[in-house]
Amino acid sequence: MLRSRREGDSVTDALRPMTKQRLYEQVLERLRQYVAEGGLRAGDRLPPERDLAQRLGVSRASVKQAIVVLEVQGLVEARHGGGTYLVRDSLDTEPVDRMVERRRRLPDVLEAREALETKLAELAAERRSEEDLAAMRSALAHMSEEISAGGHGVEGDRLFHAAVTAAAHSGLLAEFMRSIAEQIAESRTESLRQPGRPSRSLSQHRAILDAIAAQQPRQAATAMRRHVRTVAKVRLLDWEPEESGES
Repeated sequence: MLRSRREGDSVTDALRPMTKQRLYEQVLERLRQYVAEGGLRAGDRLPPERDLAQRLGVSRASVKQAIVVLEVQGLVEARHGGGTYLVRDSLDTEPVDRMVERRRRLPDVLEAREALETKLAELAAERRSEEDLAAMRSALAHMSEEISAGGHGVEGDRLFHAAVTAAAHSGLLAEFMRSIAEQIAESRTESLRQPGRPSRSLSQHRAILDAIAAQQPRQAATAMRRHVRTVAKVRLLDWEPEESGES
């Protein structure tokens, strides 16, 4: 017989109630296998939803939910009236429960980023050194190279925002940024996997740099605010996860 915590037993989350796997999660796994075993690559088209539903023996609604999850994760692109195409060479999906948790905390992270990074850009325009500007330019060159090579520019993006933070020369604000670094990294990855987002972010970074280099605090703050609000426009926040399992 199990004892309660009050009786000294170290009961853990391992004994939490079991959850039923959602049917569309099973569809996701089958699609992953289909792409891997079929040797499909970026640009290849998935079978129509109706065909997938028939072959898998599930409803079109379940297939649609799975396709939406793949869209949210930036793994496929659904073209209106034209089918669904792979964006990557595989469908290695993130667990849905992890997506749900990230969706829950993302608005707070984005709100904190806007407040902190707008002020950091303003201070950077007032206090930046030539070394600071060189670090920002180097970061943008790195990001441009990543994008040209077919990547999302994640590391260049990180380096640029780190350089802006350093240029503000505010130890306390820098500490605040370090305290949410993991969450910021999540929001960065989420944003940069949106279609067309890497090149747009690079352009916005250049506008921020121009204002900082010209020592225009107000313009730098405005450019950063515009950028962070663009970052906040991610498909994940529009996604409504199915809470219950399907029979």
